Amino acid sequence: MLSQRTRYAIRALIHLADRHGEGPIQLPEIAAAQNIPASFLTVILSQLSRAGLVTTQRGKDGGYRLSRAPDRISFGEIVRLTRGSLALVPCASRLAHRPCENCIDQDQCRIHHVMLQVRDETARILDNVTLADQLPAIAAD
Repeated sequence: MLSQRTRYAIRALIHLADRHGEGPIQLPEIAAAQNIPASFLTVILSQLSRAGLVTTQRGKDGGYRLSRAPDRISFGEIVRLTRGSLALVPCASRLAHRPCENCIDQDQCRIHHVMLQVRDETARILDNVTLADQLPAIAAD
């Protein structure tokens, strides 16, 4: 399940992708448009800035913008950053692997093997969907 933080991060980044190239977007605009509490959005955007997904500009005309083109930011990257892992169980995580509580031997666990497949398919899908894929299509004349 995606955390609220992850859902808010995705929505904020999609908002910035929609406005990519228009200059910095102020936090109150993002918060209002995406129905995200401003105080929570501040923390999320700070995390995204430290991770290099957004840049900030201070001052009266300041705000946030994507640090890369929308087609260079995948949903997989966002989920890993905000959730820590794509795995549904800790024993299937690549970067935060740990044994599950009250589990049998991992090599004999049938759940473990299924969860590895789920993790790999989830990664394949999320790593191939970018913010650009979520932009509205421009109607051809």
